Amino acid sequence: MPPTYAAAPTYAPVSAADRVRAAWQRRHATDYIFDFWTAFGWSLLTCGIYSYYVFFQLMRRSRDHNLRRVELLDGATAFAWDRCNERGLADELRPAFQRIGTQMAELRQLTTEFRDPTIWLVLSILTSGIAHVIAYILIDGDLVRHDYAEGAIEAELSAIYERLGVSVAPPDPTRLKSRHNYVGRIIATLFTCGLYGLWWLYDLMVEGNRHFEHNWRWEDDLARGIQSLIAA
Repeated sequence: MPPTYAAAPTYAPVSAADRVRAAWQRRHATDYIFDFWTAFGWSLLTCGIYSYYVFFQLMRRSRDHNLRRVELLDGATAFAWDRCNERGLADELRPAFQRIGTQMAELRQLTTEFRDPTIWLVLSILTSGIAHVIAYILIDGDLVRHDYAEGAIEAELSAIYERLGVSVAPPDPTRLKSRHNYVGRIIATLFTCGLYGLWWLYDLMVEGNRHFEHNWRWEDDLARGIQSLIAA
């Protein structure tokens, strides 16, 4: 008689709403909020050692925030698409979903670029801080690319969810920032023997903090909107 085996466990697929909820709840693990003066004080007290932790967190939060937002926005788009199909709105809103797809490709592209925080930290130590400057340029450029892409997605999703009968306030277009003047900042850092680098660091911290706070307000509206559609 052939041996019998226990059936392999089966797992229910994660719904689009659950993906949004999980990404929404994970934001305090990815969206690290800096206080410049606290970081500066600890760096002084530890003779600069704490500054390497700050650098690591700058790189980590830029990467992990984008990964989380890809999951949240993709889940929100999938949920909206399902509801549009149920209500016969798919053809009407298809161009908006196609525009979202274009911008999602930009966010996914960012996930493939070389941003591993541990490797960048090692590079910074080995290059006596030269990697800091390169990383500052990458962090700022990534934030600009990320914000323009996700802002466009948020605006499209706000309009789609409005069509589905729930209010998700569109993003504030004034939040969009331009790239730093990298050449000017590098020259200023060199001529001030590194002191201007503190101002640059302050800008990176504050701009990232502000970006997260804008995101959180929109995410809260989205989470409420999805919950109301589920409950309807």
